[in-house]
Amino acid sequence: MSMSIDHKLAQLENNLYQLLESYQEKSQLLDQLKEENRALQSKIDLLNNKLSDFQNQDKMSKLVNNTSVDHGESVELKNRLNEYIKEIDRCIAHLS
Repeated sequence: MSMSIDHKLAQLENNLYQLLESYQEKSQLLDQLKEENRALQSKIDLLNNKLSDFQNQDKMSKLVNNTSVDHGESVELKNRLNEYIKEIDRCIAHLS
């Protein structure tokens, strides 16, 4: 009878070690997935910022193209706006 209890205790101990090992593996996997999720969220934020920049540039280009001025003034205005856009992009890059 004593052997049966010892055997059951040994099995219980073995099961407990297996559960602990499984828990540790799952915990490590969870940490890895959380880190991957953070990295992907950062990448999404960066891409959203780039998309916003491109949309702003597109709006500015449309504004320049729809401005009713003579050709010389239009080119000068377009160049000036492009310079402003580049400077704003540099400022955004520094802030990031």
